[in-house]
Amino acid sequence: MTASGGASGAPLDAPRAIRAGEELDTTALAAFLDRELGAHGAVSVQQFPGGHSNLTYAVRHGDREYVLRRPPFGSKVKSAHDMGREVAVLSKLAPVYACAPRVLAFDGAGDVLGAPFYIMERRHGVILRGALPAGLSPERTRALCEQLVDALVLLHAVDFAAAGLGEFGKPVGYVERQVRGWAERYTGSQTDDIAAMTEVAAWLAAHRPGDGAPALIHNDFKFDNVIFDPQLDRIIGVLDWEMATIGDPLMDLGTSLSYWMQATDAPLFRQPLFGVTSQPGMLTREEIAARYLARSGRSTDALVFYYAFGLFKTAVILQQIYYRYAKGLTKDPRFAPFIVVVRALADQAKVALDRHSIA
Repeated sequence: MTASGGASGAPLDAPRAIRAGEELDTTALAAFLDRELGAHGAVSVQQFPGGHSNLTYAVRHGDREYVLRRPPFGSKVKSAHDMGREVAVLSKLAPVYACAPRVLAFDGAGDVLGAPFYIMERRHGVILRGALPAGLSPERTRALCEQLVDALVLLHAVDFAAAGLGEFGKPVGYVERQVRGWAERYTGSQTDDIAAMTEVAAWLAAHRPGDGAPALIHNDFKFDNVIFDPQLDRIIGVLDWEMATIGDPLMDLGTSLSYWMQATDAPLFRQPLFGVTSQPGMLTREEIAARYLARSGRSTDALVFYYAFGLFKTAVILQQIYYRYAKGLTKDPRFAPFIVVVRALADQAKVALDRHSIA
């Protein structure tokens, strides 16, 4: 993770005061940094406000800056917050994929802060959340979309076996496991009766395509998980690798499409949680998919499946977070309206299936 800053009028993603209940033991952290990284001096910690799953902090230790990642407090779904998994993929990926930040230290036992965490380098740049820089031309806006797609294509082109990640996932049967697994996760975290979620889950199970050629996939690839350089000319970092694995890259594309709002979507779906994609000059979902397929050399006649799956999976992730809030496992007020967003995602998926279109 990183703070963002930079380009004229660009949205900032600077760290802020730590949310109540998510504080870290700075004394224990200072001792860990002294021991592992050889730095000395006072430790100060702030929290990055974005993200709804693993927690991300800005750490200053003397004259050095780091980023710390740890699981959320009160998480019910431990398998979704495996710090060791993030460390494993980033450690192998950083030498071959320039956008992957370097891991500097890891406490897998959780002895220091009460939960596993890792320290990584801090990359300064711009993260687009909620708004685009003032005065950005349609051509520049289009270029941002193209850079995002191209960074995903480059990730999927990584020779994961040569990078030492050949055993990082189980690509055979990946699509079937994903559809079944996310349906089970929904059942396990369900709080409300949402008919569209049940209908979409059944459709996905009945219309699964076969597995495509495997790739290293991110599973959460979107604008607010990438860092642009201060001039917005290129992507210099990709964040939040907690769901990375080896699997069908078109499932990764579907997840990215699920975050892509556009002006023709229902008003409830076009809301700030999903960022900047409906603003003037942005590519449409169909244009995003077309560029990805052209650049990657892949083809499919099942885009609606991948899009609907992405929407369903994103809805389940938010449902799991809302479950924590509803059960009192977290008091973060950002999570209170998530059940409304779950309904909106389910409705969007149902519309896509009814129309057989991602438009």
